[in-house]
Amino acid sequence: MATCHRSVVVRFWASLYVFLVASMVGALNVSYDQRAFVLNGQRRLLISAGIHYPRATPEMWPELIATAKRGGANVIQTYVFWSGHEPRKGEYNFEGRYDLPKFVELVGEAGMYLNLRIGPYVCAEWNFGGFPVWLRDIPGIEFRTDNKQFKDEMETFTKFIVEKMRARALFAQQGGPIIMAQIENEYGNIEWEYGQPGKQYVKWAANMAEGLDAGVPWIMCQQGDAPLNVINTCNGYYCDGFTPNAPGRPTMWTEDWNGWYQLWGGLVPHRPVQDNAFAVARFYQRGGTFQNYYMYFGGTNFERTSGGPFITTSYDYDAPIDEYGLVRQPKWGHLKDLHEVLMRCESALMSVDDEPEYISLGRNLEAHVYTTAAHPEICAAFLANIDSSSSAVVEFRGTKYELPAWSVSILPDCKTVAYNTAKIHAQTSLMTMKRNNLKTRNPKPADVDTLIESQVATIELDWEKQEEPIGIRGGNTITAHNLLEQINTTKDSSDYLWYTTRFQVSKEDIKELQGRKEDVRLVLEDVRDALHVFVNGELSGSFSGSWFSLNHSIKLKEGVNEIALLCMTMGIQNYGAFLEKDGAGIKGKVQVTGLGSGVLDLTTSEWVYQVVTNLDL
Repeated sequence: MATCHRSVVVRFWASLYVFLVASMVGALNVSYDQRAFVLNGQRRLLISAGIHYPRATPEMWPELIATAKRGGANVIQTYVFWSGHEPRKGEYNFEGRYDLPKFVELVGEAGMYLNLRIGPYVCAEWNFGGFPVWLRDIPGIEFRTDNKQFKDEMETFTKFIVEKMRARALFAQQGGPIIMAQIENEYGNIEWEYGQPGKQYVKWAANMAEGLDAGVPWIMCQQGDAPLNVINTCNGYYCDGFTPNAPGRPTMWTEDWNGWYQLWGGLVPHRPVQDNAFAVARFYQRGGTFQNYYMYFGGTNFERTSGGPFITTSYDYDAPIDEYGLVRQPKWGHLKDLHEVLMRCESALMSVDDEPEYISLGRNLEAHVYTTAAHPEICAAFLANIDSSSSAVVEFRGTKYELPAWSVSILPDCKTVAYNTAKIHAQTSLMTMKRNNLKTRNPKPADVDTLIESQVATIELDWEKQEEPIGIRGGNTITAHNLLEQINTTKDSSDYLWYTTRFQVSKEDIKELQGRKEDVRLVLEDVRDALHVFVNGELSGSFSGSWFSLNHSIKLKEGVNEIALLCMTMGIQNYGAFLEKDGAGIKGKVQVTGLGSGVLDLTTSEWVYQVVTNLDL
């Protein structure tokens, strides 16, 4: 009885706190119509910067948010990373880089809005798409379909996040910055693989989210059959041709891919800012109301968060703010100029209820005009040349305008060109690493601060080399007469798993091998992602790929031979259907061929396993 009483008192004071905070900062009513998001009765043009809080240190957050605001954004967008917040079932983490409430508060303090993409599946080139690995161990679970076990866990986590945001008064109706939330993520791309249970799941997810009473609209990206109680949105390089799947919804672009992620060994991705600006201008020209840069700051995949697999720890994304938090010019500056001009057009853009006036100016040449009969003095026009190779001169309202190829000119007063997407006036800069006279060995924190401020310094460090033992060491081992799946064995506590077995080679086999040219070969049927092969303590070869087969020449000796296979994951699969069924490590058959006595099948031999953690090194 006393416990119940204390619970009531706690809830009372929590509710009172939320009420007082909302009263002090002013609640914001959020709705939408066919044209835009409506904030306290006013349609708003929204420009969003994608910044993921765990991909930066908390010390970086205030400046990243401020730089996005200086760049013309009025919204910050972030995913919510389930695997970081609930690494073990029922044990929650909101410390350090995962202090989501603090990040949201900082956005609000900066006078910006926030788009909270709860998911809780995020993709995001994040390990396992953001799902905690313990989720796949629940008996009978199937991810992202009409499966009770999964829906129960998804609802529990989504509700937990919503309630946590509500407890800190972070939703707009409480005076906080969150003006919209997302449930699911790009499910429409794979829904067909689940059939009717997938369609039922989409409806359930929308109704579940709406039932949490967050007080803000919910969105679903890449979801052509989104139920009427959520807004479907577009992701891609270009979304100017996108229209919502039902009347009464604004046109929204949740992921403008202004760059791309990098793969190990791959080229560094780059998207010219002229093309990115063209895509953004075209989106607003043709009726868009909310656009988000994915990413505005990409940051870093710290620890073992990188998914994919084979995606680098850098998540720089060729973003306007680079991995180190520095503005990337001319991308940041050219987009800043675009945002300033777009905001000058906001009154005109938001005054038109339906479609703007469309005018054909010639082949691949067109204009869209935003004005109303009631206020003809409020007028904005976009002139577009969608020919990728030829410039043109067009006549609009009695005046001639030059349009470079693949460009949009913006006229905030329908007369004067204030911006053209192909013409860069922002500064152009290239960051280089240079030596200077400041040198220190094993710097102290104060030295590091000085070096960071200079941005060109060299730190001389003492390097240490550590020899790692090969194969099994210590007593923390598992023995089995079959091949164990890697993720089930490591529980995602490590990327490394040793598979070790021993077998006998007779004197006759050795003699026969010496008399012929055929190699002895180690044959593995299926391996993922990377593998080091050791034979009798010596490195024999290194390999990598996505479920590749191996047919590798090895050297054996008379007597007992040991094969030790160090199998490595390079991030758990983050995208696609049936993620819970995906695995890693070695599966299928393991054989030694080329012996005089025939094929030696090691698949069901005695294998000794050891998960390699930092403590083992």
